[in-house]
Amino acid sequence: MLASLAGVLFDGFAYGMLLFLLAVGLSVTLGMMNFVNLAHCSFAMVGGYATVTLMNSYGWPFFATLPVAFLVAAAVSIILERTLYRRLYRASDLDQCLLTIGIVFISIAAFAWFYGTVQQSAAMPSYLRGSVELMGMNFAAYRLFLIGAGLAVTAVLVFSLEYTRFGAQVRAAVDNQRMARGLGIDVDRAFMITFALGGGLAGLGGALAIEIIGLDPAFALTYLVYVLIVVAVGGLGSIAGSLAAALVLGVSDMAGKYYFPWLGAFLIYLVMVGLLIWRPVGLFGKR
Repeated sequence: MLASLAGVLFDGFAYGMLLFLLAVGLSVTLGMMNFVNLAHCSFAMVGGYATVTLMNSYGWPFFATLPVAFLVAAAVSIILERTLYRRLYRASDLDQCLLTIGIVFISIAAFAWFYGTVQQSAAMPSYLRGSVELMGMNFAAYRLFLIGAGLAVTAVLVFSLEYTRFGAQVRAAVDNQRMARGLGIDVDRAFMITFALGGGLAGLGGALAIEIIGLDPAFALTYLVYVLIVVAVGGLGSIAGSLAAALVLGVSDMAGKYYFPWLGAFLIYLVMVGLLIWRPVGLFGKR
């Protein structure tokens, strides 16, 4: 009983970390810039397909593809931010939703055209395919790696956005653009870098998700719901909130599938509703 409970908690924790890696970029752009980017998981798909292409077609090692996945997704997000998104910063939420959901459907069609509709896979290194024995129990090595990657991303993000000059500039630009420009802050550049950061993190999450949940052209729409749930439950703009929400939802989802299979994946929605009734602004939200 204890072994099964530990296994469920571990798998749920790892799955929660994956949800966090997929959602934290949206938490940054939506919470700090107030832009409803429903195409966030399209950037994750860009990173995932970049990793699949480099590994399967060019023989790149897995870890070498991760920076490329981040950079390619960041580059795509910069292009869209410069050409489309910046025109809608002051538009209504509906206008932003319509534009970005349109980008989602375009990305699905584009990747289906080039890669087909089949599930993509990539061979992980041998040391990530095995298991590690701890306290008499076996834990999947790749899930341990996911947990470590999630914690590392959290530390880097918190430091970058809370304790650096760039983070202060972004917060100032979001709070009052006129005042920020008057102080000499390049608001357009700050927004572009923030979008690149959010898109790059999505691409990294998409690359890391291949081994756990797979990759196909419907990825951008399938996991958009989970990403939005994490951001809503965690609270807008809160990295710690997104992490806490992702872990709670990941463990809830795994526990529901293991202990209450008749509920299936529905338990995660029950948990979401309960948490939002208790904290309408999210676990760490302020507005």
